[in-house]
This record gives sequence, structure tokens and C-alpha cells, in this order.
Amino acid sequence: MRRHIVAAVAALTLGAAALPAQAQDFINVLTGGTSGVYYPLGVALSNIYGKALPKSKVTVQATKASVENLNLLQQGKGEIAFSLGDSLSDAWNGVEDAGFKAKLTKLRAIAPIYPNYIQIVASADSGIKSIADLKGKRVSVGAPKSGTELNARAILKAAGLSYSDLGKTEYLPFGESVELMKNRQLDATLQSAGLGVASIRDLATSIDITVVAVPAETVAKVGDSAYVAVNIPAGTYKGQEKDVATAAIVNYLVTHEGVPADAVYTMTKAMYDNLPELAAAHAAAKAINRADAGGKYPVPLHPGAEKYFKEVGVRQ
Repeated sequence: MRRHIVAAVAALTLGAAALPAQAQDFINVLTGGTSGVYYPLGVALSNIYGKALPKSKVTVQATKASVENLNLLQQGKGEIAFSLGDSLSDAWNGVEDAGFKAKLTKLRAIAPIYPNYIQIVASADSGIKSIADLKGKRVSVGAPKSGTELNARAILKAAGLSYSDLGKTEYLPFGESVELMKNRQLDATLQSAGLGVASIRDLATSIDITVVAVPAETVAKVGDSAYVAVNIPAGTYKGQEKDVATAAIVNYLVTHEGVPADAVYTMTKAMYDNLPELAAAHAAAKAINRADAGGKYPVPLHPGAEKYFKEVGVRQ
């Protein structure tokens, strides 16, 4: 009898050891490339979460951004991630061409954050002045199936162009695109990021650049309400003396249904309580406004975030 009890206890112990850790024990923040905006904000968020949830082990993972982040969340390989709004909508609807083989039904929204600006930057020597001038040129459109690359497809299509119209299409992250432009191996790069992204600031201090406009009528032809017409303010980058028209898409913080409501509540509250720390990490975070959380979301809102927004009167 005693042998049976000991064996049963040992089996239970081994079984417990084999169980996965609870989501609140580990918080993996899925970001983007290190030269973009997601990564520095993710590092700042990890510091904020580390203080708000001291019993959790918080880590930051550099990724290919939106599409990879959402697929990783669905697989339970992250607890919080950055994503573009159009990618989030495509993930929920299972748009295969956008990089989602099935509907990612486990995704849950935490909050809208700042807008990504479509920033098309050409070397001054390339002679590129407009989107039409990209025809026959060497252009980087972002990492394959990244949010940036999906934005590039949409903008080019709205302008009556496709990748086949370009002289050469490179699928590269921000930093690598800039290095090729510095070495005159690329004519232009399209980067979907917050204003003042480090990669373009770096490029503008190394070579003369032209920030190429995306006219409002082109933005309207995208046919997606996630895209809105905006301006890149004059002086955002060295040598940019005038406002430049372009498109913007809202970014979201996203989680999945398996993360406990109390952890998500704490993370949501901690972010809004520490906005100056996020803005210190990157100026794009200055656009984060709690009042924006009262609108519609591409995926269901996580109950933990909803609880916080109801407490502060943003949602009913």
C-alpha cells in the first residue's frame, strides 16, 4: 500500500513539473526589428511591466513585427505584442495572402497606441520625386509578409503600381535597407513606422534624401478604413523642409485569450500610468492617448483591458 502511495505522489510531482508555466509567470514582449519603433518601446514596456508585476519574468523579443507577432501570440509564444491595425484585422479574418493560414481566433486587443506613418524615402541622387518615379528603381519594401510589406503592396497598388514595375524589389528590415541606400545599392525604401524612426534619421544624416509624398487621393484608393491621410511634419528628418502627405495606420498592443485578466489589467494600467517613460524611449509614444481606447477594435478587447477602461470611464 505504501509503495502505491509513494508511486502516486511521485507521478503527481513529475506531472506537475511537466506542466507549462502560467502566463503571468512569464511575459514575453514581441516587438520588431531593433532599428524600428516597436523594439525601443517594447524594452521600455518590459521595464514598466517588471515593476508592476515583480513576480513575473519579463523578456523582450526582436521579431519581423506585426505578422510574425500575431502568429506567435496565437501559438502562445508571447504574451503581448505590437501590431499594425490592418495586419490585426487580416489575422482575425485569416487572410492567407497577408501571412495568416487560418483565422487567429485567440487574439485579444489591449489598446490602440500610436499611428504608423508610411514613409517612402529616396536618395536625392535617384531623382525620385513621386510614387510614379519608383517605376524601374531599386526599392526595399520591408521584411517579407511584415506589416510594412503589406502596407507597401497596398500603397503601390493604389498608385497603379506593382512590384513587377520596380527595377528591383528587396525584402529587407529597416536597418539593412538604410545600409544598402548608403552604399548606393538601393534607390528608395518604404518604412511603416512612427515618426522619427531611427533608421531614417540615420539615413538622413548620411546622405541627402527626398521624402516622397503619398497624396490623399492615393490613400483613398487603398479602400481600407485603417488607412488615413496625414502629413509628415516639416523637419521630421534632416533636409525635409516641408510637410509631406502620406498615409497612417493605427498600431495596437495585442495579447491572447490565455493571458489572465488580472495580468492584462495590471499591464494596461501600468502602460498608461507610465506614458512619459514610453515617450522617453521613442517620441512616437507621445501620440498614445487613453481616450482613443473608446473606439472599435479589429479583434475582441481582452477582459482585463476592458475592466481598466471601464474603471477610468473610457468605455461603458
